[in-house]
Amino acid sequence: MTWSEQMITIGMVVLGTVLTRFLPFLLFPSGKPTPKYIQYLGKVLPPAVFGLLVLYCLKNVSLFTGNHGIPEFIAIAVVAALHLWKRQMLVSIAGGTVCYMLLVQFVF
Repeated sequence: MTWSEQMITIGMVVLGTVLTRFLPFLLFPSGKPTPKYIQYLGKVLPPAVFGLLVLYCLKNVSLFTGNHGIPEFIAIAVVAALHLWKRQMLVSIAGGTVCYMLLVQFVF
């Protein structure tokens, strides 16, 4: 990249960061109630993203070859158990990831 292309790229990244950080505060000021559709999205998007993550992680698992998906399903069970116990999505994700990595590295 030339020097001017680098400066334009840096400027675009800065502009994108500033817009994504400050735009919600401009659109939804603290004195005004949050619109119902934004509240709805806030409730349904985290579980939807979690579900997509599970599907993405399992898309290449073969039940007929290799480990037959055993480490993946054990990790899913750990995630479900942690989530039922603690009700913290980040704890569930981190616990499942650690469990899966340990299973893949040391067991399977």
